[in-house]
Amino acid sequence: MKQVLLVDDDPSQLAVRQLLLSRGGIESQLATEARQALALLKSDAGRATIGLVVTDHLMPEMNGADFVREIRSSFPKLPVIVISGLPDAHNAYDGLEVLFLAKPCEPEDLIATVRNALTPASDRSSFVAS
Repeated sequence: MKQVLLVDDDPSQLAVRQLLLSRGGIESQLATEARQALALLKSDAGRATIGLVVTDHLMPEMNGADFVREIRSSFPKLPVIVISGLPDAHNAYDGLEVLFLAKPCEPEDLIATVRNALTPASDRSSFVAS
Protein backbone atom coordinates (compact mmCIF):
# COMPACT_ATOMS: atom_id res chain seq x y z
CA MET A 1 0.00 0.00 0.00
CA LYS A 2 1.24 3.49 -0.82
CA GLN A 3 1.99 6.00 1.91
CA VAL A 4 0.03 9.09 2.87
CA LEU A 5 1.58 12.56 2.85
CA LEU A 6 0.14 14.50 5.80
CA VAL A 7 0.38 18.29 5.46
CA ASP A 8 -0.44 20.72 8.26
CA ASP A 9 1.34 23.69 9.79
CA ASP A 10 0.42 22.40 13.26
CA PRO A 11 2.94 19.71 14.31
CA SER A 12 0.60 18.36 17.01
CA GLN A 13 -2.16 17.76 14.42
CA LEU A 14 0.36 15.96 12.22
CA ALA A 15 1.53 13.78 15.09
CA VAL A 16 -2.02 12.80 16.05
CA ARG A 17 -3.00 11.98 12.45
CA GLN A 18 0.19 10.00 11.91
CA LEU A 19 -0.44 8.00 15.10
CA LEU A 20 -4.05 7.28 14.12
CA LEU A 21 -3.09 6.13 10.64
CA SER A 22 -0.24 4.04 12.04
CA ARG A 23 -2.68 2.29 14.36
CA GLY A 24 -4.74 1.57 11.24
CA GLY A 25 -1.71 0.04 9.51
CA ILE A 26 -1.17 3.01 7.20
CA GLU A 27 2.29 4.53 6.78
CA SER A 28 2.68 8.27 6.36
CA GLN A 29 5.17 11.04 5.79
CA LEU A 30 4.86 14.54 7.26
CA ALA A 31 5.24 18.07 5.93
CA THR A 32 4.61 21.28 7.89
CA GLU A 33 4.58 23.51 4.78
CA ALA A 34 2.91 23.17 1.39
CA ARG A 35 6.13 23.95 -0.50
CA GLN A 36 7.97 21.25 1.46
CA ALA A 37 5.18 18.81 0.56
CA LEU A 38 5.34 19.74 -3.14
CA ALA A 39 9.09 19.18 -3.20
CA LEU A 40 8.60 15.76 -1.64
CA LEU A 41 5.84 14.85 -4.11
CA LYS A 42 8.05 15.81 -7.05
CA SER A 43 11.06 13.85 -5.78
CA ASP A 44 11.78 10.36 -7.07
CA ALA A 45 11.13 8.96 -3.59
CA GLY A 46 7.82 10.79 -3.34
CA ARG A 47 6.59 9.62 -6.73
CA ALA A 48 7.48 6.05 -5.74
CA THR A 49 5.88 6.00 -2.29
CA ILE A 50 3.08 8.57 -1.95
CA GLY A 51 -0.41 7.57 -2.99
CA LEU A 52 -2.51 10.17 -1.19
CA VAL A 53 -2.25 13.66 0.29
CA VAL A 54 -4.18 14.69 3.41
CA THR A 55 -3.96 18.44 3.94
CA ASP A 56 -5.29 21.13 6.18
CA HIS A 57 -7.22 23.98 4.58
CA LEU A 58 -5.84 26.95 6.54
CA MET A 59 -2.06 27.19 6.35
CA PRO A 60 0.37 30.11 6.14
CA GLU A 61 2.26 30.91 2.91
CA MET A 62 -0.02 28.73 0.75
CA ASN A 63 -3.56 27.75 1.74
CA GLY A 64 -4.98 24.32 1.05
CA ALA A 65 -6.80 25.31 -2.15
CA ASP A 66 -3.68 26.85 -3.70
CA PHE A 67 -1.68 23.81 -2.59
CA VAL A 68 -4.17 21.47 -4.28
CA ARG A 69 -4.05 23.56 -7.48
CA GLU A 70 -0.26 23.09 -7.48
CA ILE A 71 -0.71 19.35 -6.96
CA ARG A 72 -3.22 19.14 -9.79
CA SER A 73 -0.87 20.88 -12.22
CA SER A 74 1.65 18.04 -11.86
CA PHE A 75 -0.40 15.15 -10.46
CA PRO A 76 -3.96 15.41 -11.79
CA LYS A 77 -5.07 12.00 -10.52
CA LEU A 78 -3.43 11.96 -7.09
CA PRO A 79 -6.15 11.58 -4.44
CA VAL A 80 -6.37 14.48 -1.97
CA ILE A 81 -8.32 14.74 1.27
CA VAL A 82 -8.84 18.20 2.79
CA ILE A 83 -9.55 18.53 6.50
CA SER A 84 -11.20 21.77 7.61
CA GLY A 85 -13.27 23.17 10.42
CA LEU A 86 -14.72 25.89 8.19
CA PRO A 87 -18.22 25.06 6.95
CA ASP A 88 -17.79 26.69 3.53
CA ALA A 89 -14.17 25.68 2.81
CA HIS A 90 -15.29 23.25 0.11
CA ASN A 91 -16.23 26.22 -2.12
CA ALA A 92 -12.53 27.03 -2.63
CA TYR A 93 -11.98 23.58 -4.17
CA ASP A 94 -14.55 23.63 -6.97
CA GLY A 95 -13.31 21.49 -9.84
CA LEU A 96 -10.27 20.20 -7.93
CA GLU A 97 -11.70 16.74 -7.14
CA VAL A 98 -10.93 16.47 -3.44
CA LEU A 99 -12.60 14.67 -0.56
CA PHE A 100 -13.52 16.63 2.56
CA LEU A 101 -13.46 15.72 6.21
CA ALA A 102 -14.82 18.13 8.79
CA LYS A 103 -12.95 18.92 12.00
CA PRO A 104 -13.21 17.41 14.46
CA CYS A 105 -12.82 14.18 12.54
CA GLU A 106 -13.52 10.85 14.19
CA PRO A 107 -10.47 8.56 14.06
CA GLU A 108 -12.48 5.77 12.40
CA ASP A 109 -13.70 8.18 9.71
CA LEU A 110 -10.16 9.34 8.96
CA ILE A 111 -8.82 5.79 8.70
CA ALA A 112 -11.75 4.58 6.55
CA THR A 113 -11.57 7.58 4.21
CA VAL A 114 -7.80 7.20 3.81
CA ARG A 115 -8.07 3.44 3.19
CA ASN A 116 -10.76 4.01 0.58
CA ALA A 117 -8.72 6.71 -1.18
CA LEU A 118 -5.63 4.46 -1.21
CA THR A 119 -7.53 1.56 -2.74
CA PRO A 120 -5.98 0.99 -6.15
CA ALA A 121 -8.19 2.07 -9.01
CA SER A 122 -7.31 2.02 -12.67
CA ASP A 123 -7.14 5.80 -12.82
CA ARG A 124 -5.25 6.35 -9.57
CA SER A 125 -3.00 3.35 -9.02
CA SER A 126 -0.05 5.60 -9.84
CA PHE A 127 0.57 9.21 -10.64
CA VAL A 128 3.00 10.73 -13.07
CA ALA A 129 4.42 14.25 -13.01
CA SER A 130 3.79 16.23 -16.15
